[in-house]
Amino acid sequence: MKKIINDPATVVQDALRGLAAAHPDLLRLRADPPVVVRADAPVRGQVAVVSGGGSGHEPLHTGFVGPGMLDAAVPGPVFTSPTPDAVQAAIGEVDGGAGVLLLVKNYTGDVLNFETAAELAEADGIEVRTVLVDDDVAVRDSTHTAGRRGVGATVLVEKIAGAAAARGADVRRCAELAQRVVAQARSMGMALTAPTVPHVGEPSFELGAQEVEIGIGIHGEPGRSREPLGSAEEVVRRLLDPVLQDLPFETGDEVLLYTNSMGGTPQMELYLAHGIAERVLAEHGLTVRRRLVGPFTTSLEMQGMSLTLLKLDQELVDLWDSPVHTAALRW
Repeated sequence: MKKIINDPATVVQDALRGLAAAHPDLLRLRADPPVVVRADAPVRGQVAVVSGGGSGHEPLHTGFVGPGMLDAAVPGPVFTSPTPDAVQAAIGEVDGGAGVLLLVKNYTGDVLNFETAAELAEADGIEVRTVLVDDDVAVRDSTHTAGRRGVGATVLVEKIAGAAAARGADVRRCAELAQRVVAQARSMGMALTAPTVPHVGEPSFELGAQEVEIGIGIHGEPGRSREPLGSAEEVVRRLLDPVLQDLPFETGDEVLLYTNSMGGTPQMELYLAHGIAERVLAEHGLTVRRRLVGPFTTSLEMQGMSLTLLKLDQELVDLWDSPVHTAALRW
């Protein structure tokens, strides 16, 4: 294992201190339990949007704290859910009196711990709404999971819900918009290599020199199938086919296409794949109206990519275009 770290036991805390040092104008760090909070929180009279989960997916979630997106992010250990007390601390830090919206990826630990924190906050008189993100079409059944996993669409939900909050929407409306994004988004990912969790010290799974894993999760979970590595064209079509069939998307739909690096894929390869995806979607009669390309939902240093499609309407376009100013996303 080769990584730029000091101690696997403190890698998350060390990284958080670096994040806070790099962006003091945007965020501050509460050390124990660890919570990354918007610098000007709480914003009085505005719904607070909170997300989080295991570390290792940066910039998700901590890189998206700031005006127009998240008020707080709760980072757990690498690929491990944050504790309820950390989530409760985040809620307390950012509640501005208008309620709190929790955006939770659909993993058992995240769901249970955020639910516990929500109950504690409600007992303190804070109105809390929760939306689960479950956009991963790779999960065919729930035998070994809590249902479909939350993956790439999480970024889109955080952006749009954060924009609605910044515009003054109430907590119920923010939750409704977040749920609409979840309902209209689908994702599928693949891996060329597995990630190596620092405290484990070896890859999460093994792939042959000419093998790829199709349908992986963002925690190093194996996917639907292991296949020979084909061309970029074949890989993109292999990812888009189940996405297009699942919603389903229809001729004439306008979409946001999010082409995501899992952490180790070069931008050259990512843009190459994005160009293919735009062409394939045009073949299906879809119009790509908005785009996001880059390493925003990662799995440590995994080489691979995911594609997310969000069916758009004018309200979602307007919210996506709204100003955002975070460490990782800004316009």
